[in-house]
Amino acid sequence: MSEPTGKYSITMPRDIAEAAKARSGPSGPSAYVAAAVARQIERDNLNELITVAEAEHGPITDEEIQTLRDQLHQAREQQTQGGANAA
Repeated sequence: MSEPTGKYSITMPRDIAEAAKARSGPSGPSAYVAAAVARQIERDNLNELITVAEAEHGPITDEEIQTLRDQLHQAREQQTQGGANAA
């Protein structure tokens, strides 16, 4: 069963509304806008979490970010190679 819904009136620039309508597909613009708002809420929550973590542990350095990016890249390469070997 899906979440209960409500009907809301929002105002947005016409070009954005038209682009959302054009891209919404069979689910319609309401579902498209709801998904966009849900993604924004996730980003806001992550930013709040980062703020709390940085207040407790200090800011993340550029070097730490690059190290984690490198690790992620290596993990993705290993997954791709593992998938190719399994085929």
